[in-house]
Amino acid sequence: MECLYCVLGFVFLVARLPLDAAKRFHDVLGNERYPGYLREHSQLNGWSSDENDWNERLYPMWKRGDARWRNSWKGGRVQVVLTSDSPALVGSNMTFAVNLVFPRCQKEDANGNIVYEKNCRNDSGLSPDPYVYNWTTSSEDSDRESGTGQSQHNVFPDGKPFPHHHGWKKWNFVYIFHTLGQYFQKLGRCSVRVSINTTNMTVGTQVMEVIVYRRHGRTYIPIAQVKDVYVVTDQIPVFVTMSQRNDRNSSDETFLRGLPIKFDVLIHDPSHFLNKSAIDYKWNFGDNTGLFVSNNHTLNHTYVLNGTFNLNLTVQATVPGPCPPPSPRPPRPTPSLVPAGDNSLEMSKIPNENCQINRYGHFKATLTIVEGILEVNIIQIAGAPMPKPKPDNSLMDFVVTCRGTIPTEVCTVISDPTCQIVQNMVCSPVDAEETCLLTVRRAFSGSGTYCVNFTLGDDTSLALTSTLISIPGKDTASPLRTASGALISVGCLAVFVAVAAILVYKKHKEYKPIENRPENMVKGRGLRGFLHHTKEGFFRGNQEKDPLLKNQPGTL
Repeated sequence: MECLYCVLGFVFLVARLPLDAAKRFHDVLGNERYPGYLREHSQLNGWSSDENDWNERLYPMWKRGDARWRNSWKGGRVQVVLTSDSPALVGSNMTFAVNLVFPRCQKEDANGNIVYEKNCRNDSGLSPDPYVYNWTTSSEDSDRESGTGQSQHNVFPDGKPFPHHHGWKKWNFVYIFHTLGQYFQKLGRCSVRVSINTTNMTVGTQVMEVIVYRRHGRTYIPIAQVKDVYVVTDQIPVFVTMSQRNDRNSSDETFLRGLPIKFDVLIHDPSHFLNKSAIDYKWNFGDNTGLFVSNNHTLNHTYVLNGTFNLNLTVQATVPGPCPPPSPRPPRPTPSLVPAGDNSLEMSKIPNENCQINRYGHFKATLTIVEGILEVNIIQIAGAPMPKPKPDNSLMDFVVTCRGTIPTEVCTVISDPTCQIVQNMVCSPVDAEETCLLTVRRAFSGSGTYCVNFTLGDDTSLALTSTLISIPGKDTASPLRTASGALISVGCLAVFVAVAAILVYKKHKEYKPIENRPENMVKGRGLRGFLHHTKEGFFRGNQEKDPLLKNQPGTL
């Protein structure tokens, strides 16, 4: 009897050896082991358990640091980049993208082969062979040797055959994705994408691992592996952009008093999971203005006081989701023929319908409100006095005023009439004064129409204004010369009128006696008054006591 037990134990041990020696997916792809209940809870649609066997003969796997990795690709190492659109709201789809980066001068052609780029020199110079890997020819030779178009080596590591869709022979890379104790196999080219639904996934931070194989005759060679962290959350990922006219730097969360701030809510929802959801935005700006509720993702708000304010935003979205299981009801009194507490029939009558679930997102920020330059205007443009000898450029004086704080610098940008092509830019410091009134002198090279932009700034704000100006040619009289000519002409006309009036007056005085009539006195006073006012209008006296001169600004 003891011998029989020994024989049975030996047979059992021999039968167990192949199972113990067989590689499994979790042995090759990672050391993370997930308990059965967690794997069942996070079951991904279309994915398989990493307890399945791995075909190590067809898909060898080397440990990290193995020397064979250095020779797994001609011309160097292949780099693999794994990205995702994480974080993902539970219930939405999350997409992972894998891109292969080949060594210098290598690329994938239209047939899926890896070729050398023309006229590209790498460390070994120009290659006489146009191909790095010519998989098209090798796959055709393999099919002829096997006698069929479906070779036994066109399978994944778990033995499942490749999908034989149109053009599948041009796909020469095998990608194995692994997460949450499950794997997904995909045949592709140098770039693939995989999407998963997060409805059954565990909320929190997880790791996605990808290993990439290339064709090598009738086997496959590992060329790269990579890991990346992704997040599944039950909170709506929310970010708010804030912008304000004249604000110098919106990223520092410092804004200007008295100007509206535009708040724009960005919800990270790349799979458009919330497109059909009702979304409400609840704002509290922290300035005792109350709670603002809106269904629009943008909102303007103006702070009327300086200081520091705490901004709070709550986003609420109503999304479809599974109904929670009904809570068991207490057993009702039943006749003796029906066992007490047997309400299975009653539970089965409850329909399994979709329910509405509220998901929330939150955003907080601390805003600093300060004084700033609120507005800038050009109130006067005039030609500057031309020094002697006259310069080649035309000089113009711009009188600029602003509202708000006093600027510390002024910048002028002179462009073409479309305000697109910059021709000259000059910045000058501004001395602090009590009022914002500046005269900015700028030079223009040649005649034509120019777009002039003035920007006044301080530490926290920038205010600007633009205007179009036409500069006449050199042969045309300057504005000052034209004004002087007009002044001289008017003066001559006034003198002529005065002389003619005197001659007429003398003639009437010589041949006609003066009659002491009231109407004549009035006419005389009117004429003398007219000449007197005309003289004062064109020949002004000293203006040193004119109070308007006190407000004339300096020239920059």
